[in-house]
Amino acid sequence: MRILGIDPGLRVTGFGVIDKNGSRLTYVTSGRIRTPAGDLALRLKVILDGLAEVIAEQRPAQVALEKVFVNVNPSSTLLLGQARGTAICAAVMHGLPVAEYTALQVKQAVVGNGHAQKRQVQDMVRRLLKLAGEPSTDAADALACAICHAHGGQGLGKLATAGYRMKKGRLV
Repeated sequence: MRILGIDPGLRVTGFGVIDKNGSRLTYVTSGRIRTPAGDLALRLKVILDGLAEVIAEQRPAQVALEKVFVNVNPSSTLLLGQARGTAICAAVMHGLPVAEYTALQVKQAVVGNGHAQKRQVQDMVRRLLKLAGEPSTDAADALACAICHAHGGQGLGKLATAGYRMKKGRLV
């Protein structure tokens, strides 16, 4: 099963693609979609087009993305929500199911600590996927979303978790 993880952002949207074969996870690709400063509609179109290109090239079966948290600045939260909505639209326009996870759930699944630092997430993503170097923070967060989903995320209910039990967000 191929999973596309997305870390939505208005300036930079991270993406990461992994394959899950049984309990084995394999890195496929990752990167960032950078938007130009200025017009909001143009920035959202860049995100939509960029993710559509990734989906067309990589052909994921499922998409996992991070839920928006409420910032101190409501305007920033609304802008982030629009970038997130655009990412969801890119997935559903291609007929892909979408699972959503909080940052706490993602960090718990990948690092084992829901309050882990970004550097810890990068390091664990590198280790879990046996990468030669550390991915950028945006790509690492996107790959972490995909890993969280692959490790039994309950967002879609389509993963084979029968016969397993969950402990602290992980299959045991």
